[in-house]
Amino acid sequence: MSVLTQTKDVPALSPIERLLEATQDDMGKVNALILSRADSHVEMVPELARYLIDSGGKRLRPMLTVAAAALFGKGNGSAVNFAAAVEFMHNATLLHDDVVDESDMRRGKKAARMVWGNKASILVGDFLLGQAFMMMVETGEIAALGVLSAASAVMAEGEVFQLAKTGDLTTTPDDYAEVIRAKTAVLFEAACEVGAMSGGADEEGRRALARYGLALGNAFQLVDDVLDYGGQAGTLGKNTGDDLREGKMTLPVILALAEGSEDERSTISTALGDADATAEQVSAVVAIMERHQTLSRTLDQAHGHARAAQAALDVLPSSEMRQLLSDVVEFSVLRAY
Repeated sequence: MSVLTQTKDVPALSPIERLLEATQDDMGKVNALILSRADSHVEMVPELARYLIDSGGKRLRPMLTVAAAALFGKGNGSAVNFAAAVEFMHNATLLHDDVVDESDMRRGKKAARMVWGNKASILVGDFLLGQAFMMMVETGEIAALGVLSAASAVMAEGEVFQLAKTGDLTTTPDDYAEVIRAKTAVLFEAACEVGAMSGGADEEGRRALARYGLALGNAFQLVDDVLDYGGQAGTLGKNTGDDLREGKMTLPVILALAEGSEDERSTISTALGDADATAEQVSAVVAIMERHQTLSRTLDQAHGHARAAQAALDVLPSSEMRQLLSDVVEFSVLRAY
């Protein structure tokens, strides 16, 4: 039975809290490595890097890496390096994205670019990427290095594709699916796959964790894109409607534009990409989405990916860690409610 249907009798700890508890020893090593490798004799580098690193992110991606390694239990400790590298890759993209998107907020506080400026944010992001690849190389595991290197290239392509589609009213659901696969889901996929590889997984296990990560990442981003239009206050740590103001063609917008009346399309297109769009304009767009059920339909797609993530684990032997990884999928979708 899918855990997605089990919304009653919620356990004392959330799946993410239980994952943190289960991986706390390895994550302690990962966190120490992250802080060590964020250091530099150039004072601004550690200041800016630690501002972002210490700003309250759940570190879900590196937790998935060490959890995947623990699932197979035949590793040599390289999962710690890979997990730290995954977190540096993720934080580098956040620094770069905030510059591209001209975002003011990140994780509930001022974006680093608002404190140190755009140039410093870009350069420190580059520093984090360099450190990530150094940590990968130090493991000597070339195949895993190849997985993360390929993911880095695809993520950059995804960001460029999203930029090209900004404000493009002809963007299709297939275009959107490619954007979220490349910019978000691929890093989840790589984080889980290299974790499995460093844990000694066979080819079937490696493929299973890759499929799990890709589906989980897709579900995670779909939920994020719904939350931008009215999730619980503070859920995303940014302003409601920021995606609309930045002109991002997310699935709720794409569906509403395709199905809305001429007046509704005009209301959406007027606010789309307008950095000064008011709360009233955002509310009007949300009302259109609700009339056409585009938010709930986007969540339906998230549930579909979540079920695929859980199903990917079915080829593996039953274990507490396998069940926990399955339960973590619940977090990715239920945080929208």
